[in-house]
Amino acid sequence: TQGVSSAASDVYKRQRLLYLATADARGHLMRAQLLTHALQAQGAAVEVITTSVAGARFLHTFGIQASVLSPHYAVQFDARQNMRAAATDANVAAYLLHPARLLRDVLQLQRRLREVDLVLNDSFHPALLVMGMLPVWRHKIVHIYGGSLRAALQGNFEGRLPRVLAALFSGAIGWQIDRAAAQLEHDFAQAQPQASGRRVRLPTPVAIASPSATPTAPMAAVYLNPHFRDPALAQALELGLRRAGLGSLCVGEGYAQRPGWQADHPQWIDHAATSTLLISAPGMAALSIALVYRRPILLIVTGQPEQQRNAAHAATCGLAHQIVAWTGDADAFAHAIHHACDALRATPPAAGHDASTLDAPQRLQLWVSLILALARGAPAQAWVELTATGQHA
Repeated sequence: TQGVSSAASDVYKRQRLLYLATADARGHLMRAQLLTHALQAQGAAVEVITTSVAGARFLHTFGIQASVLSPHYAVQFDARQNMRAAATDANVAAYLLHPARLLRDVLQLQRRLREVDLVLNDSFHPALLVMGMLPVWRHKIVHIYGGSLRAALQGNFEGRLPRVLAALFSGAIGWQIDRAAAQLEHDFAQAQPQASGRRVRLPTPVAIASPSATPTAPMAAVYLNPHFRDPALAQALELGLRRAGLGSLCVGEGYAQRPGWQADHPQWIDHAATSTLLISAPGMAALSIALVYRRPILLIVTGQPEQQRNAAHAATCGLAHQIVAWTGDADAFAHAIHHACDALRATPPAAGHDASTLDAPQRLQLWVSLILALARGAPAQAWVELTATGQHA
């Protein structure tokens, strides 16, 4: 929470928050721990819940004691981080229709809702989507999501169902999301907060690197989320890095038993901020780290729709990056990694600080201020107007 002002902490001590972070990957959980620590530093009481035991273990490494709501809702992926659309549809349908799943979670959340000022839904858990559209609960529910994830969710059935049915699904999901008290839509390249009704667009929050972190020998900071489990991909990546003459810090729960890899690394951000380059799938968090700390990034693209959108967006905002697709051909992948690393190292370093890009403490402060304002009942639009004039806490 370094860099987050605590001057007004006494004002916020009575704010009680419930944060539900899905464990489909780790971006939601990372954001949850960042915001939880920052909110607690301002005096708020924050309870975190997630959707898997593995997710709770991940949060524990960052000092967050989270409970598991239920393990029944989850997006399905293969070992190469390709989203399995049919399996995901089946899993979600079973969750929605089974009387001991969605209904049980709604009843459990209803009990907790009475005890808190605000519930944060990161990202799109169905129980809170349902509750967020109903008058009895919606005034306490705020959805947090990446803009590309919302687009992917609403476009889930495009090309898979008749156009009319796909449009009906998209409209119904959009209506559910927009009924909640507020929607916090984040993007790695968003410069300043902007409001449209109850929706606020914000820059994605980023972990704060230690000021004492210093560059070491040429090194790639690698992070692959737990859906990457194919050993051939890891082996080809390692070969490509060796050919490029780069050392590496490799983090990935799916490769925890592999020599040279770690399941987690709480100080990964310090290494990332001073690395020669980053390597990750194009999630919002990884792209935000690259933008804020001005690191070139190699993006490993698979069949995950919102990440494909993110990768395309990276090309429009001047971020130094290369894209490599994993198709199962290990030799081609190692060759592509090698040449992408060489290209990124040949890219001239970014000069100076881009004033339009908020740094990590500024991004985190914006989120904390807005969430606490919402917990006090302030309208999102009013908060943005105060922010524009420098009057928010």
